[in-house]
Amino acid sequence: MTKIISIIFLFISSYFPSCADANDIKLPPNFNINTYAEKLKGPRFMALSPDNVVFVTEIRSGQVIALPDTDNNGKADKYLIKAKNLRSPHGIAFYKDWLYVGESNQIVRYKYFDYKNDLGEKEIVIPNLPRGGHSTKTILFGMYNKLYLSIGSSCNICKEKDQRRASIMQFNPDGSEGKIYAEGLKNSVGLALNPKTNQLWASDNGIDWLGDNLPPEEINIIKEGKHYGWPFCYGDKIPDPKMGDPIFCNNTEPPAFEMQAHSAPLGLTFYTGSQFPKEFHGDLFVAFHGSWNRSVPTGYKVVRIKIKDNKPISIEDFASGWLKGTTRTGRPVDVLVNIDGSLLVSDDKGGKIYRIYYDK
Repeated sequence: MTKIISIIFLFISSYFPSCADANDIKLPPNFNINTYAEKLKGPRFMALSPDNVVFVTEIRSGQVIALPDTDNNGKADKYLIKAKNLRSPHGIAFYKDWLYVGESNQIVRYKYFDYKNDLGEKEIVIPNLPRGGHSTKTILFGMYNKLYLSIGSSCNICKEKDQRRASIMQFNPDGSEGKIYAEGLKNSVGLALNPKTNQLWASDNGIDWLGDNLPPEEINIIKEGKHYGWPFCYGDKIPDPKMGDPIFCNNTEPPAFEMQAHSAPLGLTFYTGSQFPKEFHGDLFVAFHGSWNRSVPTGYKVVRIKIKDNKPISIEDFASGWLKGTTRTGRPVDVLVNIDGSLLVSDDKGGKIYRIYYDK
């Protein structure tokens, strides 16, 4: 019964409007925040177009929205529907003159001209992807001009029948030559490229029902052919109580960094702008969507992970205030470095995108 109540609460808190306000968000000294866009219908992942316009997927409306800031005042002044009738759109990426979108059952693309013009016809690039369970599909173009696709598990903990589940796959941009690139990743919603090494980094959400503080959430540096543990182990090769295999776990790839259990890390990005102070350059920002079944809620914030020698070394809160006691006023989903160097944060509970900027 407790599990059912938690699921109902998660659904309600995710899809009904919140009262979050930019003034409620706590930031480091000299950082400020404003609302970049609002009244969005479940904004999820964002991408910057070739003509430097913010695009976002709306998972509730089944649309992709362009949000140009034509007067450069730090706020979107138009809401342009660029694609619609999509099935739970989540991932989004631009590659050359194409816009790619991750639906729950397939990856599609559209010819892109500029934000003022209509997109080309919808083209299915990768069809028949597994649905249900962790159903969102995250996409990223990275090493070797390949498309990387994250597919979550169908369950909390089980042996998958479909090998594509709980993996990151690699494809050519046209969807051909698909293969499993890395596996044992329960739900790696966030993907990012380290700009210094060109390595693929990913967030991963751990299993539930091991208590408030287990297992840790993870940041993984993705290596081809490696297994990252799920469902047999978690954290640094720790065997699962029910499915653990110590011998197998000993040969898995450990996380590069561990974080508070049940924080639900989603989107992540390396800071590549120039607006923030130099000590922030190259650091990793991660959106914590927040817990749904922890006795004391956690997450609901954006954290900064400091990077040294291309390795994560420490974590600190960067933007917090969406959680007040047990009241959730927002749920960060994705982070994006905008063309002006500010950091955008999408919130699918509040229906907003926030803009965080540095003001000397």
